[in-house]
Amino acid sequence: MDNNLEQITFGGGCFWCVESCFNMLKGVHSAVSGYSGGHKDNPTYEEVCTGETGHAEVIQITFDPKIMSYAQLMDVFFFLHDPTQLNRQGNDIGTQYRSVIYYKDDVEKAKAEEAIRKSEESGKWPGKYVTEITQFEKFWPAEQYHQGYYNVNPNQPYCSAVVGPKIQKFKKHFGELGMLNEA
Repeated sequence: MDNNLEQITFGGGCFWCVESCFNMLKGVHSAVSGYSGGHKDNPTYEEVCTGETGHAEVIQITFDPKIMSYAQLMDVFFFLHDPTQLNRQGNDIGTQYRSVIYYKDDVEKAKAEEAIRKSEESGKWPGKYVTEITQFEKFWPAEQYHQGYYNVNPNQPYCSAVVGPKIQKFKKHFGELGMLNEA
């Protein structure tokens, strides 16, 4: 990885719902769907879906902090999912859909705590946030067919009903803020 780039890993529900959005942001070199936080090495999607591996569906983002800051990524993160829902996002239910931020050191942990505090204080989501802040250990990339899933499968029922509307809302909001790559 380029020394000028940084990585962040977090989960906010179904990775199909957030991966496409993060890949549209200026300064994001990649957003990769995967699994983290569990006890099973090399987990498969089917195993993670059981809820028995301890893993969450996550996104690992490689970004240029000179273009897109950690705080801006956190703003997007809290825009794209409801951090007050414990172990679920909408109809996606289970620990694999938990809201979680993985940190690599004490500086990142403090940034994550600050991002939660600021977002909670904003009142965007009523209620107490249940987002976990957890020490990062390992990221397992999801199977290749999950990468860019929405872009390849926009007419798949879940994508057209859930992912597509979320992407449109995201584009409107963050496009107005000038945070999206010109496409």
